[in-house]
Amino acid sequence: MKAVSQINAMYAFVERSFRLIRRYLAWEAVFLFYNIINALTIGLIGMTNPIAPEKQGEVVLYLVVGALFWGFMSVLFEEVSNSITWERWEGTIEYTFMAPIRRITHLAGMCLFAILYGMCRTTIVLLAVVFFFDLSIDPGRILTALVVLFTGSPAFMGLGLIAAILPLLSPERGAQATHIIQGLILLVSGVYYSVSVLPGWLQPLSMISPGTYALEAARAALLKGAGIPELLPQLLILLLTGLVLIPLGLWIFSLAEQYAMRTGKLKRNG
Repeated sequence: MKAVSQINAMYAFVERSFRLIRRYLAWEAVFLFYNIINALTIGLIGMTNPIAPEKQGEVVLYLVVGALFWGFMSVLFEEVSNSITWERWEGTIEYTFMAPIRRITHLAGMCLFAILYGMCRTTIVLLAVVFFFDLSIDPGRILTALVVLFTGSPAFMGLGLIAAILPLLSPERGAQATHIIQGLILLVSGVYYSVSVLPGWLQPLSMISPGTYALEAARAALLKGAGIPELLPQLLILLLTGLVLIPLGLWIFSLAEQYAMRTGKLKRNG
């Protein structure tokens, strides 16, 4: 019965998050519109390169894949890392942390919502991009890319859990500080360029970023038609990274929660 009640509680967090989206639907429309325009703008950069026409589509797809995957990974990271910010803004943070549920149930619900929400947004942006650029992508390649997407999700949720301690520890500036981590991942992961163009002192950071392996695998699947067997090295790295970052994130979050409760930072207005 305890397991069932925890699952029901996890589902309740997912449902509540979707209800918040419905409440602020105008905001979501604005964010979605921006994401679509951003992806189209990045794709159009590929059209300006002075290369052979038969190669132009490949360059556009390279950039578009970066925009789509970064959009999805950003949603995972932001929704998890800003979950405390939303709780405080809604005025429910005390009730959530005093509720008779495990913290892992609360965070698992937020992670599950982030995956579902990210998939919905990414699908809409993908449809807009395919229509705008008249792209033709083999469904099998898209399916392989989705496998990469799901495999890399735990690693980014783990990073989100670690970043979520910042709004917990610093109610005034914590939410803004999460963008430092997000920006660093964007810089070193080769979202819009190969990591080989990074300065030598930055390239080691790209090797420890899960975004690097997720994007390499996704581009190999969509641009070169690589199958799961060829992508196993990157997929295994993503799985192992997720297995390390999720428990690490939960442990760090629990320490931050205890500190916030002890110092009185766990309140609505910070």
